[in-house]
Amino acid sequence: MTEISKALNEYARNAGLTLPKPVAEEDWLKRVVEMVLQALIDSEATSVIGASRYERTEERTNHRNGRREIEPFRSRVGEIALSVPKLRKGSYYPSFLDARKPVERALLTTIQTAYVAGVSTRRVDELVQALGLTGIDKSAVSRICKELDDAVKPFRERALEIEYPYVFLDAVYLKARQNNRTLGRALVIAIGVGANGRREILGFELGPSEEEAFWLQFLRGLIRRGLRGTQLVISDAHEGLKGAISKALPGSVWQRCRVHFMRNLLGRIPHADKPVVAAMVRTVFAQPNRESADIQLEEIAKRMEKRWPDVANFLRNADDEILAYMAFPSAHWTRLYSTNSLERVNREVRRRSDVVQVFPDDASILRLIGTVLMDISDEWAVDERPYFSQNSMRLLLAPEMATTEPGPALAPVR
Repeated sequence: MTEISKALNEYARNAGLTLPKPVAEEDWLKRVVEMVLQALIDSEATSVIGASRYERTEERTNHRNGRREIEPFRSRVGEIALSVPKLRKGSYYPSFLDARKPVERALLTTIQTAYVAGVSTRRVDELVQALGLTGIDKSAVSRICKELDDAVKPFRERALEIEYPYVFLDAVYLKARQNNRTLGRALVIAIGVGANGRREILGFELGPSEEEAFWLQFLRGLIRRGLRGTQLVISDAHEGLKGAISKALPGSVWQRCRVHFMRNLLGRIPHADKPVVAAMVRTVFAQPNRESADIQLEEIAKRMEKRWPDVANFLRNADDEILAYMAFPSAHWTRLYSTNSLERVNREVRRRSDVVQVFPDDASILRLIGTVLMDISDEWAVDERPYFSQNSMRLLLAPEMATTEPGPALAPVR
């Protein structure tokens, strides 16, 4: 035994702590904590019973009947094995051990926070062990994280109480196991900009692919929850999505994401010519109004006809799709012509999902990604500045009430 161990044991004896046997230095603190807790249990039991062991008093209301082991007490020094007296009538459990409950809740919160932040279950297990516990296996972490469902479900099913003039739609593909196979799953997400100028995650759903029937079901679900007043829908040109938008939101205008369109257009151009063509097409979007943009687009198409006739026709046919945003307030244009706002959300989703790689089932995807989306939507809700200013929204919803005072129409994107 080291000199430190001897000193520790001597200190315990001087303090009136009777250790059953000399304790090594590395186990000393754990043994002392165990002894103190056990002494507190026996003392409280004496108070409850009205007498200590073998004592006869008028206050006695019960008798001991042996001892039973209880669940180990988890502490920073490790798990402490404890036992409590069994009683002839009723049962006894130490009241001060209720103090464990906040600790356990804090532990669950830590695990859930790590899970949502994209920490793998193996790393979560290492984190738990670093807290002085024995660790939690993967299945236990998954069971604990199912408590997140209680928060995600109301978020997914909440009523949409205001009008959303602008709606952004997109999908991101994840992997999940089904029937012992790994399959791609389409997670579709809808973002809305409300009449108050603020962004909000309207909803999300998981399906096998971006087929029209799935998108239509998703959009109709949003309508049942209260989606209304939608004037412009921004998305890519997926045929299933386009068909669903025309059926579910017939009164809205569709804007094809300009970024996706440019990728598709430049994909038809030889690599050496892409910078020149991109610069030419961008002059269309630099026009101050729709009329001049149409004229410029036709001019660019004529220039391309000789070398790339297919690309010229591709550009002409997309006229209404890529310039639809110009029918809305110019203060909103830079955030209406693409799904960049939703792409940022998708990056957050992928950042979390890349850690998991393959989800065990669909429910785990909705649980994790739902919590991520809920946090993003909450951040937008408390942001000091809305996505679009109130005055710029009046230009859209109530032009007669809009002012001409200068001022920023757009808040910084976060």
